[in-house]
Amino acid sequence: MTGSLHTYAAHLTWSGSTGVGYDAYDRAHDVTAAPAEQALSLTSDPAFLGNPALLNPEQLLVMAASSCQLLSFLSVAARSRLDVVDYADEATATMDESQTPTRLDAIDLRPRIVLADTDRPRAAQDRLDRLVDLAHRGCYIANSLSTPVRVTATFTWRTA
Repeated sequence: MTGSLHTYAAHLTWSGSTGVGYDAYDRAHDVTAAPAEQALSLTSDPAFLGNPALLNPEQLLVMAASSCQLLSFLSVAARSRLDVVDYADEATATMDESQTPTRLDAIDLRPRIVLADTDRPRAAQDRLDRLVDLAHRGCYIANSLSTPVRVTATFTWRTA
C-alpha cells in the first residue's frame, strides 16, 4: 500500500412519483460507478414494498462484506504461499426493526475454503485461523462498518 487516497463515487437515478402514496410508488432505481460500465437495478427489501426480483441495499452490503473478505483472504493466502483452489461463502445478516435506529445487527460470513492437497502438511488449523483473522482485520469494508462482521471459516483440501 502506498498510502494513496482512493475515492469511490456512484451515480444513482430514480424517477416516478411519491404523490401516489407510500404503498404505490416505485422503489426501483439504477446505480452506476464509473469507470465500470455495469449498471445495477436496485429496489427496497420486499418487506418495504420492493421488488423481490431485484437486489436491495442491505443485500449489497452483505455482498460487499463477503467479497472484501474473499479478496483479503486470497491476498493473505497468496503471500503465505497457500494454494486456495475454491472459496464459497454463504453470508447472512440480521436486522431487528424494533431497534432504534434500525440497522443491520451483524453480518456473518461462513467461507468454505478449499486448499490444494499439497498444502495439507503446511496448513495447521491455528495457522489457517490466523490467516483468516489477518484477512478480516485487513478487510476495508469490515473496517468501515459499525455492524459487527463475524467470520467462521472451514477448510478442506482438494483430493487428487
